[in-house]
Amino acid sequence: MSRKLPNHPTRLDHQQRLSNESWKIFQIMAEFVQGYETLASIEPAVSIFGSARFDEDNAWYQLTVEIADKLSQAGFAVISGGGPGLMAAANKGAQGGGAPSVGLNIALPHEQNDNPYQDVSLHFQHFFARKVMFVKYASAYIMMPGGFGTLDETAEILTLVQTGKSRRIPIILVGTSFWKGLIDWFQDQLLAEKTISPDDMDLFTVCDTADEALDAIFDFYRNRGVSATEEEQQKLLDL
Repeated sequence: MSRKLPNHPTRLDHQQRLSNESWKIFQIMAEFVQGYETLASIEPAVSIFGSARFDEDNAWYQLTVEIADKLSQAGFAVISGGGPGLMAAANKGAQGGGAPSVGLNIALPHEQNDNPYQDVSLHFQHFFARKVMFVKYASAYIMMPGGFGTLDETAEILTLVQTGKSRRIPIILVGTSFWKGLIDWFQDQLLAEKTISPDDMDLFTVCDTADEALDAIFDFYRNRGVSATEEEQQKLLDL
């Protein structure tokens, strides 16, 4: 059976598409500018990720609230995706501790409604602009159990740190039982096939309690300041 590509767009179609995409650039620029201006003064901060599908009775929800509360009491602003589930738990815990509770909301067809625990609330149409805000203003990443979105953010920060595009920060995976299968795969497949280096396994820490998560952050910054150095600031500028 022969195969044939569909007809190419006409020149008029191409011009209309180019015009639409050119205007889209301004919307993207606006998201970056608003994010930079709003978050530049919020530091130090920890970005917390996790599933939108857990309710308040879930043990991961309760642990997320505890972690965020302890971080907030320790002086860290908490940044979440602004939605329900563990994102709401992160913002709720942050408000209980007194430091700023930040939500980086995204427009989605389902699962994403702004949670009511945000002191600072930004809205994004584009995942990539939102991702930059998560990384640029974070002194640590905490990954709670989640789905594809959480895995995406986990892989994103690991890649940015591994390649030197972002500064080294604590990357904490909470829930040994939840993350074990993925970490075993890193070890048995990626490391065995040499698609990552042995040192890459040291880019993240696994823990199970709020105190362990905070200890990992404070241990990392024991001999240095939390704020980005001049060299690190340049890396973040080039994200």
